[in-house]
Amino acid sequence: MSAVRRDPQADPLFARPRPERPAYATGMLLGARDFADEQTYHRGQLARALAYLAGPGTLAGLRVSCMPAGSGGQAAQPEEIRVEPGLAVDWLGRLIEVPRTACVRLPAWFAALPDDTRSQAAYPQGVGTLDGFTSARALAEAGGTLPTRVLAADLYLRFVACDAAWSPAFASGPYDALDAIAASRVRDAYELLLLPRTGLQADTTKGLPDPGPDLAGIADPADRRAALQDHLLDDAYRPVSAAGSAGDLKALSANPDGVDPSAVWLARVLLPVQAGDPPQRTDPVGEPVIDNYSRRFLPAAALLARWLGA
Repeated sequence: MSAVRRDPQADPLFARPRPERPAYATGMLLGARDFADEQTYHRGQLARALAYLAGPGTLAGLRVSCMPAGSGGQAAQPEEIRVEPGLAVDWLGRLIEVPRTACVRLPAWFAALPDDTRSQAAYPQGVGTLDGFTSARALAEAGGTLPTRVLAADLYLRFVACDAAWSPAFASGPYDALDAIAASRVRDAYELLLLPRTGLQADTTKGLPDPGPDLAGIADPADRRAALQDHLLDDAYRPVSAAGSAGDLKALSANPDGVDPSAVWLARVLLPVQAGDPPQRTDPVGEPVIDNYSRRFLPAAALLARWLGA
């Protein structure tokens, strides 16, 4: 039996705690909070190191694809957005692993959208107005053109914790029970979020992850090294995510208001829809266009060495 802690604030790392380690002495009275703080310190330091060395982004796997209705030899199989197994790092440096294929069933998801949300997330293609909202590779795989009218949605992967391995314990809170239990294990888990994306504008807000400075475009090695040093000295440290910082965690460029700011952006899904208000998908209108390539990739050092010819 397990219970999911869906609230982002349920994980103490979300509050960017100060790096304070419990100190012990012989005869000191210890409580559950002391051991929790011990774990939080070590988790927090490792997560911060990983966040600055790599994340946020995709470490391995997590390809997103569309499975048409009735595929796999099952006539009743609904249309699905599938995510292959893989591993990611979120903005706080937490590892998020999808150990087996996960999916979002599109008919049920689309039917649950409010009419006004469908209308606000639907975009006409017009004269290439949506080309800038996907990567060049995704556009090429779609044949160079996008459907005339689509509903835009972004797929996120977020960290959640599951209480597991329940054991007898003293009752906590305003309770009086002789058979109280508490979770003796917390399992790191994940949640997929497919969210309609509104407010996209060709010249301003494209809602894609920030790839960082384009150092590869600097031809001179000395200038490129100087640009890298300046970026690390002036822009790489994020005070808003510093340990012990106050206030809410600032969202990434790909995470709009209302979305867990630590969630990892995986892909943009453009669902072809019929014209109308609200738009519909009652008849086959074409396969969704999925952009797997605008996300941030975090290649391993060995893979980078092979790419560089080392």
